[in-house]
Amino acid sequence: MPLRHNAAEPAATDRTFQVDLRGLVDLLSHHLYSSPRVYLRELMQNAVDALTARHAIEPTGGFGIRLYADGATVRVEDDGVGLTEADVHTFLATIGRSSKRADQVAEQRADFIGQFGIGLLSCFLVADEIHVVSRSARTPDAPAVEWRGRGDGSYTVRTLPASARPRPGTTVTLTPRADAEEWTRPTQVHSLARHFGSLLRHPVTFHDGSGGAAVPVNPEPAPWSGTYPTPGARSRALAAYGEEVFGFTPLDTIELDLPAVGLKGIACVLPEAVPAGRRHGHRVHVKGMLLSEQAEEILPEWAFFVRCVVDAESLRPTASREALYEDDTLAAVRDALAERLRDWIARAAASDPELLGRFLQAHHLAVKSLAVHDDEILRMLLPWLPFETTAGHCTLDEFARTHRTVLVTSSVEEFRQVAAIASAAGLGVVNGGYTYDRQLVHRLPEIRPEVTVADLDPATLTAHLDPVDRETELAAAAYLAQARDALAVFDCDVALRTFQPASAPALLVDSREARHERTRSQLAREQEGGLWGDILGALRQEAPRAQLILNQLNPLVRTAVTIDEPELARTSAEALYGQAAMLSRRPLRPAESSLINRSFLDLLAHALRKDS
Repeated sequence: MPLRHNAAEPAATDRTFQVDLRGLVDLLSHHLYSSPRVYLRELMQNAVDALTARHAIEPTGGFGIRLYADGATVRVEDDGVGLTEADVHTFLATIGRSSKRADQVAEQRADFIGQFGIGLLSCFLVADEIHVVSRSARTPDAPAVEWRGRGDGSYTVRTLPASARPRPGTTVTLTPRADAEEWTRPTQVHSLARHFGSLLRHPVTFHDGSGGAAVPVNPEPAPWSGTYPTPGARSRALAAYGEEVFGFTPLDTIELDLPAVGLKGIACVLPEAVPAGRRHGHRVHVKGMLLSEQAEEILPEWAFFVRCVVDAESLRPTASREALYEDDTLAAVRDALAERLRDWIARAAASDPELLGRFLQAHHLAVKSLAVHDDEILRMLLPWLPFETTAGHCTLDEFARTHRTVLVTSSVEEFRQVAAIASAAGLGVVNGGYTYDRQLVHRLPEIRPEVTVADLDPATLTAHLDPVDRETELAAAAYLAQARDALAVFDCDVALRTFQPASAPALLVDSREARHERTRSQLAREQEGGLWGDILGALRQEAPRAQLILNQLNPLVRTAVTIDEPELARTSAEALYGQAAMLSRRPLRPAESSLINRSFLDLLAHALRKDS
């Protein structure tokens, strides 16, 4: 049942929002636009849109844009479609309304970059007044119109004689504030014009007020739009452009061409590796106007080995026109560009092994991140990717030729613990501790079915160490018992084996998971009876022990196991443990650092007593 107003209640009155223009400009400058310098881009953008509309009604006209800056004013003139007095009231005095929504050009919406209303407000970032003189090309006999907008939100409109603007088009003049000199000096205006408009399709010139000749802002078309006598000349031109834009000589350039969205450009392969996960920004132009130098979203995350510069027709800018709007079109473009990068890698692998080698040397991590999720790249490049192995740094293809069973560690420290011993024992071990490596090694049988891959654990390694004969083990039993007692605080067992190289006195086998489990067990014991202790106790398993394996082939060990003095036996066992822990290159616990210092001093003191 609908609610009814009480007859005695007054009727509600519709009101209009009041806009504080100064507050709105402050909002734009601090939260929408990245810098006041965008004022020139917005003026040029409006001029480009006006020229696009003019070409729709006069396709053969030779129209352009002229920029003037003499230190006192900044002026932008265009030969575009212009505005009538009604247009001025409709579009310049109503914030947020776009002239591109007008019925006359609505069907051509895709031909325009931005919208008039918000963009023109950016001029208040550098000036307190915007002066516009315009004459419409749609209504040839219409007079010129002058509009003056001020930062306090007021404006005036008046008609002018035809002599004020003899030809159709628009002139926007700014008188900069004193605090905006940084952005309105003639040299800066010229630099900004080149920065934003170097790829514009309409001719743009700059005049500095000195009376000299006009300087072209965009004298050359985009390099990918030019014609070249040979493919080599084209490649060199694209590489030179990439070096000019990004400041490095590309390892190679990849042409990008997506006709469906009108996108053309290049991807420059970085000549050096970049940290994993760091995403470089890419230069994106929309219809020739620079939109962003930091458009990360144009490529997937794994493509951090390239920097792109592209010009597109159909990508949608955000409200600030400094980034791309995330929509289905952008997602499709990102996928298509990713496919172009995969194609380039495939071509290099198939026809240019020298280029592929240089690329993988610099960017193997990026390729590994791609190969983890891309079966095609995996099949194509896994045999070529370098890994750290017990045979040194080599490709998996080389490694698999001599090792049909490949063992892989779960961490860098585990690999460093076992590398020398495993190599001497003839085991083929790959360091799986680096990002993506363990996952990729486990996929090797997909490419080389004759190869078996397994995780390396302490039991696998110790099984390949030769036991000592029974007499030797019985003779060393007393020493081993004292060594176990001395190292019990570290949950470490002690065993005697023979292994190569003989120069290694001891091997400490201790996984990260085992250390974590022992730490958890210790916490549970320390907090026995408390809530946290009960929780840890419920998770308690038999704590895995580290193992110090002494090498009977080592002369020092053969001497140590004959020690019959208890304190010296304990000290020597502690010293052997400390040396093995340091060789494992894992972080030492405070108790281990203390043990190493103490055992060294004790051995030194014993040696000095013996000498005296």
